[in-house]
Amino acid sequence: VSCEESSPCECVQATGRVSPEYAHSIRLDGDIILGGLFPVHSRGDRGTPCGELKKEKGIHRLEAMMFAIDLINKDPELLPNITLGARILDTCSRDTYALEQSLTFVQALIERDGSDVRCANGDPPIFTKPDKIVGVIGAAASSVSIMVANILRLFKIPQISYASTAPELSDNTRYDFFSRVVPPDSYQAQAMMDIVTAMEWNYVSTLASEGNYGESGVEAFIQISRETGGVCIAQSLKIPREPRPGEFDKIIRRLLETSNARAIIMFANEDDIRRVLDAAKRNNQTGHFLWVGSDSWGSKISPVIGQERVAEGAITILPKRASVDAFDRYFRSRSLSNNRRNVWFAEFWEENFNCKLGMHGKRPGSLKKCTGLEKVGRDSSYEQEGKVQFVMDAVYAMAHALHRMHRELCYGYPGICPRMANNIDGKELLSHIRAVGFNGSAGTPVVFNENGDAPGRYDIFQYQITNRSTAEYRVIGSWTNKLHLKVEAMRWRTGDPSLPASVCSIPCRAGERKKVVKGVPCCWHCERCEGYHYQASEFTCELCPYEMRPDTNRTGCIPIPIIKLEWHSPWAVVPVFISMLGIIATSFVIVTFVRYNDTPIVRASGREMSYVLLTGIFLCYAITFLMIATPDVGVCSFRRIFLGLGMCFSYAALLTKTNRIHRIFEQGKKSVTAPRFISPASQLVITFSLISVQLLGVFVWFAVDPPHTVVDYGEQRTQDPLSARGVLKCDISDLSLICSLGYSILLMVTCTVYAIKTRGVPETFNEAKPIGFTMYTTCIIWLAFIPIFFGTSQSAERMYIQTTTLTISLSLSASVSLGMLYMPKVYIILFHPEQNVPKRKRSFKAIVTAATMSGKLTQKGGDRPNGEVKTELCESMETNSE
Repeated sequence: VSCEESSPCECVQATGRVSPEYAHSIRLDGDIILGGLFPVHSRGDRGTPCGELKKEKGIHRLEAMMFAIDLINKDPELLPNITLGARILDTCSRDTYALEQSLTFVQALIERDGSDVRCANGDPPIFTKPDKIVGVIGAAASSVSIMVANILRLFKIPQISYASTAPELSDNTRYDFFSRVVPPDSYQAQAMMDIVTAMEWNYVSTLASEGNYGESGVEAFIQISRETGGVCIAQSLKIPREPRPGEFDKIIRRLLETSNARAIIMFANEDDIRRVLDAAKRNNQTGHFLWVGSDSWGSKISPVIGQERVAEGAITILPKRASVDAFDRYFRSRSLSNNRRNVWFAEFWEENFNCKLGMHGKRPGSLKKCTGLEKVGRDSSYEQEGKVQFVMDAVYAMAHALHRMHRELCYGYPGICPRMANNIDGKELLSHIRAVGFNGSAGTPVVFNENGDAPGRYDIFQYQITNRSTAEYRVIGSWTNKLHLKVEAMRWRTGDPSLPASVCSIPCRAGERKKVVKGVPCCWHCERCEGYHYQASEFTCELCPYEMRPDTNRTGCIPIPIIKLEWHSPWAVVPVFISMLGIIATSFVIVTFVRYNDTPIVRASGREMSYVLLTGIFLCYAITFLMIATPDVGVCSFRRIFLGLGMCFSYAALLTKTNRIHRIFEQGKKSVTAPRFISPASQLVITFSLISVQLLGVFVWFAVDPPHTVVDYGEQRTQDPLSARGVLKCDISDLSLICSLGYSILLMVTCTVYAIKTRGVPETFNEAKPIGFTMYTTCIIWLAFIPIFFGTSQSAERMYIQTTTLTISLSLSASVSLGMLYMPKVYIILFHPEQNVPKRKRSFKAIVTAATMSGKLTQKGGDRPNGEVKTELCESMETNSE
């Protein structure tokens, strides 16, 4: 407060020179004043607000703000005829202290009540109006920015930070006047997640320093992992602000509890990073952990000094930035004489050159005195602090917004027009800040999104040790909304170019499904898809369609191979060989009978019935070829027709013969008249009547169920899918087969019954005995066939066994008939023609009487030689029949 000179009052004076009011601030005059918040000093100990000077993070950054203001004030294109000023405060790296300091920025907006204040002469005081701050550059730490932003938003003062990256500052509802030229940690967390994904890691742990930066960074990473999926957090550990002895060894041991999670995502400060690496080294875990560090690690040397081996391979991230050469020239030219505006520069000078300025220097001890002729970069090491670029970009962003606002409110007016001079509306200025777009001090675009965040632009580094044992950070990629990673540029401690693993479970092999551990989607057990199941997805096995089986990898289904009985198969060769022999033999008998058609033996055997019987025998042999042939509609049709037809021909003829014999001798016991229907024509009619029943049944079968082929996948559906086969066959079920053969079997059984009834007929009469033996043998064959055929219905070789059994049974039946009924006759015809001569003819009565008496004669030892009566009777019967 100041009073008129004529009426001095007891008040504190505020003048343009550095007074106690500005002892911890810098003030630059200007038409428009910007505020600045920088951590010039570190946090103080034991109740003191401020600690040691921060040369780079403090002095470099605030000098960058003043340098940027100088450049803007000299720029004729940007804010012409308008001078920017500044009020720069020290936050001492403490949020509460920064809050107290930032009240300076809002003093001009607070109306003071002077009614209770009077000067000594009784006049009311005259208040000197404080500088009106239109915008604030800062702060550095996120915790400080959060605290200050809550005050500035109440007075609608826009704020642009150059280093605060906490994700919560993106909340436009709570921090609506906050903007930043650095990307938020949510982008950094996304970039780190993209790195983890690119490295094919899905099981990681997180490690954060206690505080807003570390905790919010890890929280953002975990949130992204939940949203995107595919990455699981094994453990999420926190480093206390004041760790106890052994705390870092305990952290390493806890991380080793989930040893498969080798990748460690770190949002920690430099000191914590260094102590974590040291603890890993002490616990002999060099090379085990795969470190992924945030921008707090970046490309800094301090965390890895002395522990290069344990840090080898670490992947770190840093906002894309470049050194501003003009600032280097500016800062190297600063001296005590030309930089009096910086109230902390003398303290920096002492710290930087390790000397003491006079008796009032702040550095204690017997240090050399500063000469004032020292030079930055010559007499001390100098490297531009990493955030200098962003400080300058923040100042320029505010200047561009003011320039846009001036062009809108004061178009054509040189300097500040009354509309801007009286009141710069913070909300309007904020809208102009969010709309700016220009190339920053390092040539990168400066823009803001709707939340006031700068776009994410990061460089990806890896800490590598070369063959010369020199360690350095190498750029291996970048991230600008999308990761660009040079995997081939990465180096690992093992020397193996392949990517190291950080997974809970190894990937399942092809044909195995994942059985996820409950609550941990990145951990699973692998289960083989068994039987006819295939791997339908990562987590499921499904059954292949009935006509398919899994492929060798069990990742899909392939058609089951279709087979049939091949001609070269042993199961086919044997029946075909037997059939061919039978066909040749049958053909030979037929030819012989035709050649000797009128001889007594052929005539006595009943020529017509013999040819019918031989036809049936031929068909029984021929059906083998139809049973083995490749099934199609034609083959299936012929199978239905001829399967039972050959047997039907044979046994219908034999039944007619045995029935005729039976009727003759039964009639002979009663009277001497011949029974009806014993002539050859009658016998043929009876035989073909019996055959027609079989044909009628077949035609009904055709009508009800037309013949077609099917592929039976159940017949050879083995436990091992690789052995499974589909069997191509005719659609003839076992029941249909029995029905088809059933009529023939009925004829066979009936014929056997008649053969038994005629067993008492004298052996010298015709063919009763050979027919009987034929039928007995045939019954034995078919009794053996039934258990073999139906007993193998569950066998994998069912098709082969049943087809072979059926065809051989038919061939054997035909062979028995051919061998017992016709081979003896052929033998006599060909080799004993003297027995194939006609005998004298007698009447039916004489024949029957002779046959009846022959039994008695044989009992007495008979006077006539065997075979003589038989030949005569056979011949006489044939003659009388005709």
